[in-house]
Amino acid sequence: MCAPCGVILAWTKFAKSELPSNILNWLQGIYPFQENRPAYICIDKAYQVMKTAIINQIFWEEWKNTTCFIVYSFHYTNHHATDWICCTWCNPAPQNGSAPNLVGERIDKNGNTVKVQEFNTEACEQLNAWLGGYQSILKCMTVENFNWFLHVMLFYHLK
Repeated sequence: MCAPCGVILAWTKFAKSELPSNILNWLQGIYPFQENRPAYICIDKAYQVMKTAIINQIFWEEWKNTTCFIVYSFHYTNHHATDWICCTWCNPAPQNGSAPNLVGERIDKNGNTVKVQEFNTEACEQLNAWLGGYQSILKCMTVENFNWFLHVMLFYHLK
């Protein structure tokens, strides 16, 4: 989990898979109190996570008033035309004024007011791409060495 500026907030390994329910349980562990939750969580599986939270009413009641799950820009660009729910509920830059923290206005070089995305939704994807360079090393490690190496690399990434 990264802040839009790229600072790593938390990390974990999912033992079997990155199921939406596993993601929700992890998020619940990071943010057990509603007042500490971010207004937006950007994740490539935002729609699946949101749908799982709605199906499991306990999660939905816990998260619906505090946090919107949005997809990162690349995912949205590739899927929004065919997925109405993704387009409506997980849009990282809605143009209808519903998310002023996500979309701002700037004056372009021609003096026109244009809408712009206010933050980097790709921060985690950029971090994953950087870590991908170490994949051949990581896949040969014991669990203990993997955990240590990954933790050190994430710490190093912050410097």
